[in-house]
Amino acid sequence: MSPIADNLQAVRRRISEALQGDSRTVTLVAVTKSKPAQAIREAFAAGCRDFGESYVQEALPKLASLHDLAVTWHFIGHLQTNKARDVARAFEWVHGVDRLRLAQALSRSRPAEKGKLNVCVQVNISGEATKGGVAPTDALVLAREVAAMPNLALRGLMGMAAPGDDVAVQRREFATLARVRDEIVAAGIPLDTLSMGMSDDFEAAIAEGSNMVRVGTAIFGARPSPQPSPKGEGAPL
Repeated sequence: MSPIADNLQAVRRRISEALQGDSRTVTLVAVTKSKPAQAIREAFAAGCRDFGESYVQEALPKLASLHDLAVTWHFIGHLQTNKARDVARAFEWVHGVDRLRLAQALSRSRPAEKGKLNVCVQVNISGEATKGGVAPTDALVLAREVAAMPNLALRGLMGMAAPGDDVAVQRREFATLARVRDEIVAAGIPLDTLSMGMSDDFEAAIAEGSNMVRVGTAIFGARPSPQPSPKGEGAPL
């Protein structure tokens, strides 16, 4: 078994333990930004079917080279509006919709033959100025606007906890996202996805209701030292 397969097995075990007998399904999105296509092929061989990328210029050639794999591609980084067309055509999910203009660009660019693009509204649950996303109090307004887009399927919310190993803080911030989800559902907008939790905190996210986690380092190992994002792309996911 390859190291990536071993790591995937360990992550799945952690997810199972975090569920504590809960029967809900948690989708594991393997975050592959800065990782080569061969690493994705190894993860695919080990049973992974959902992969996340954060940089458009890096992702597009990679997706093209892996066109033979039946996988679901998630765009999980900060997305500039002028690159929405490429993402709308190449990906099945976008996790970081944080403004109306971006939602409009994605909907306008989505090819009809590909069906609706699955999206999550990003909510800033940590209150950090360095993180994207709308304030929790503004999420319902944006959710209504996104849900009205003809070529988008609003699936849920995405959020990131502040860095750190304080589980109580992690759970409090993830609980905020779950509460916002409940408020939006109560307003008549159906949502089925809470995209929250990464390598260092997905157990806390699952404890607060996450059913989609975005895990990179725990599967593929540490990334190289951060480099400047291509033309401002990306987010610390």
